[in-house]
Amino acid sequence: MPSRNVIKVNLPVSYYHVYARGSNKHHIFGDESDYLYFLSLFTRYLSKEKSDPQSIDNYQKLYDSIEVLAYCLMQNHFHLLLYQIEEGGMSKLMHGIMTSYSRYFNHKYSRSGPLFESRYKASMITSDEYLLHISRYIHLNPDEWIDYPHSSVRAYLYNDMPDWMNKKRIAELYGSAVNYHRFLEDYQNKDEKIEI
Repeated sequence: MPSRNVIKVNLPVSYYHVYARGSNKHHIFGDESDYLYFLSLFTRYLSKEKSDPQSIDNYQKLYDSIEVLAYCLMQNHFHLLLYQIEEGGMSKLMHGIMTSYSRYFNHKYSRSGPLFESRYKASMITSDEYLLHISRYIHLNPDEWIDYPHSSVRAYLYNDMPDWMNKKRIAELYGSAVNYHRFLEDYQNKDEKIEI
């Protein structure tokens, strides 16, 4: 029987919670430079800057087919909130990122074999309420979420955002950074587990 959310409904104009963890729950980030490299891969695929056609590093640009709305990178797993504009955008982005990052990590740490326990998993989001809930789940993943350096929470609270990320689709649902901060804090103060 297949693992939950491995077989994906892959529809255009749809939201997805995407996640993956290290093989045997091992670390997928060893130091700060690993987090930075992983995030740089979003620049590679989602930047609107044109690639040099003569370069051997000429990667397919996917900014017209997929958007990153939120992210959180933890030591042994990651979470993304994606908006797929065109069918196939999510699979192209995730294949590019996970393959490139695995090569980088295995080379850096002189290891071989799969870095991730499986292909990424994706859960389709079908309501605005669930969309907000998943954004909160992603941002509250770390214990010290408000100061956590490897998530998009600062983009939502302080507008400190990389150019490859788009928070507008979520921001339209909560109004202001103050409202979103309250939305996160109120749930954290309930001391309840967030279910996904």
